[in-house]
Amino acid sequence: MQNIKVFIWGFGAMGRGMAEMLLTKKGVEIVGVCDIHPDLVGKDFKTALDIKTDHPEVIIEQDVDKLLANVKPDIALLCTDSFVAGAFPKIKKVVEHKIDCISTAEEMAYPSANAPELAKKIDSLAKQHGVTVLGTGINPGFIMDLLVVALSGVMSDVSHIEAKRVNSLSPFGPVVMHEQGVGISLEAYESRTASHDLAGHVGFKESVMMIADALGVKLDGFEQQMKPIVTTIDRKSKYGEAKKGTLAGINMTGQGLVDGKVFIDMFHPQQIEPEMEGTHTGDYIKLTGTPAVNMAIQPEVDGGIGTIAMCVNMIPHVLNARPGLKTMIDLPVPRAILGDMRDLLEDA
Repeated sequence: MQNIKVFIWGFGAMGRGMAEMLLTKKGVEIVGVCDIHPDLVGKDFKTALDIKTDHPEVIIEQDVDKLLANVKPDIALLCTDSFVAGAFPKIKKVVEHKIDCISTAEEMAYPSANAPELAKKIDSLAKQHGVTVLGTGINPGFIMDLLVVALSGVMSDVSHIEAKRVNSLSPFGPVVMHEQGVGISLEAYESRTASHDLAGHVGFKESVMMIADALGVKLDGFEQQMKPIVTTIDRKSKYGEAKKGTLAGINMTGQGLVDGKVFIDMFHPQQIEPEMEGTHTGDYIKLTGTPAVNMAIQPEVDGGIGTIAMCVNMIPHVLNARPGLKTMIDLPVPRAILGDMRDLLEDA
């Protein structure tokens, strides 16, 4: 049986991590990598990773049309955007080549929340070309939504949901650093928020809508808030830097309302190198109802490794799924795949 052929579009922090993880897995091979960074184009992806393996040479291309004309991947890992609008043209191109797609774009975790019309177009295109599209990651995609839904499965009723993720931004790349305003001044923060140019955490609405729809709850409102996290010392991560007095990240809160009251409460402070100022990371879920459920994971599930693993581990489930746009509540529970990925394929 042939290996599952994987194409990676975007070779930043997440794309590189996925390539490294795929090299450790059985039954898969990388057949194409696309990126526009001049330091990467023309290199074998293993050289870019500084890894020596017997995996065949794959040259990083900047022309995605040329690449897709020469390789025939089974699935694409799209690691380039945060918003549906930015990801849509790339997803459309992949889908029209009859390739399944997993996107790391946060809004793609539940695209109907913020981009319902584009979500319909993606679903229609995917069905037309007989492929499946999924958006996932550590959050949204798992910690503050799918895990909440799974924990509610042992309850007879739920009256309130609280999800809190205190995490480090350090594993993430330049796109996330920009969205979180890492390193900017308070003046720049005020200016960018006033002009709606500062995203902060992307995904609260997606997580809230996923939970509500999974539980069959009709929300009558959604709200979110943003506050700067200002560092009192110099901090530096692999992809970001915050000098004393600038932003180390952003504290986001959000609420899903039922009958005007908060039913879903979200808390998500994110910053680079949080331990440098005594902030301990962790993931916490508190479900009020019968019986009450409380979960705590300390420290946090690593955001970088978590996102990488979620995308790679969902490959066989996406390949098995019926055509169309899917979310994490549509597919089998994610799990680490320690054996040959081909063994999980239903048509194998």
